[in-house]
Amino acid sequence: MKRETAVALVEDRARATAPAAPPGKLPGLAMAAAGVALAWAAHRLVPAVPLLTAAVVLGIAAAHLPGVRERVRGAGRAGLTLAGKRLMRLGVVLLGLRLSLGDVLGIGWATVAMVLVTVVATFCGTLWLGRRLGLRGDQPLLIATGYAICGASAIGAVGEVSGSDEEDTATSVALVTLCGTLAIAVLPLLHHPLGLDDSQFGRWVGAGVHDVGQVVAAAQTAGPTALGEAVLVKLMRVALLAPLVGAVAMAARRRRSPARGTERPPVVPLFVAGFLAAVAVRSTGVLPGAVLDGAQRVQELLLAAALFGLGSAVHLPSLVRTGSRVAALGLGAWVVIAGVSYAGVLATA
Repeated sequence: MKRETAVALVEDRARATAPAAPPGKLPGLAMAAAGVALAWAAHRLVPAVPLLTAAVVLGIAAAHLPGVRERVRGAGRAGLTLAGKRLMRLGVVLLGLRLSLGDVLGIGWATVAMVLVTVVATFCGTLWLGRRLGLRGDQPLLIATGYAICGASAIGAVGEVSGSDEEDTATSVALVTLCGTLAIAVLPLLHHPLGLDDSQFGRWVGAGVHDVGQVVAAAQTAGPTALGEAVLVKLMRVALLAPLVGAVAMAARRRRSPARGTERPPVVPLFVAGFLAAVAVRSTGVLPGAVLDGAQRVQELLLAAALFGLGSAVHLPSLVRTGSRVAALGLGAWVVIAGVSYAGVLATA
């Protein structure tokens, strides 16, 4: 009896001194949901601030506010990481429902060529400059992707298939979001000084601004014609997300040798296949407008939750240490995409 009592006491002490079980993903997902709600409220109060931009900013703020940052880095980390990855994939899939083959063909081959040249020049130029500046890890690749394709959504997609460090992804999202937000204020001021009519201005915004929400915010200042042109050109850039992610996946596949015991990524990631399938479904015209509108709202909420999660991984002290180089890359990439897209708009007028 005494022996059994002694064993029980030892087990009780072991349970008392054992480390607590790691927190689940629910606390972080709840934080992401709260962040989306606050971002939506900010967007409703100030419509000029896109929902996704507000979500990133709130995520960064949560990672640094006393009393909140401890929860973000502790109990909430697993769920926030899940939001930044899994929900990002779902959002990218639904993004395909905003694009149809008819939309691409409707903008004309000259404009398609202009978009292709702008994307290739921006991607290659930003990647080259980032490596020359000596930025860490995958930051040059991720920033180049964000500028060339569709901002934070593209960064999240490429970061997934390249196995990028979470901090590199978060820093890249922060930079691209900041520059895209500044474009909302700067580009409308250049509308008339650059001699652009409303249609040309819309195509310039669609080719030169990163995130879809930022494109809408900047182009709507010039009226419905500019907004329609901007969205069509922007969605053409979104269509290039799939081949770019596929190319990065193939490069990552070659880098990872099975001999090292690491699983190679698929040539076509599942969420990219889902994106292409969504484009195909949208192109058939079988989905009613109400379904497409609902899918767009869900897509925005998923991406907002994902960007809040990515924003919460930003560590400003680390960003400050490479701030001058990151800022130089952001400015350089901005000059490239604005200049090339402007020349392309004039050439295809």
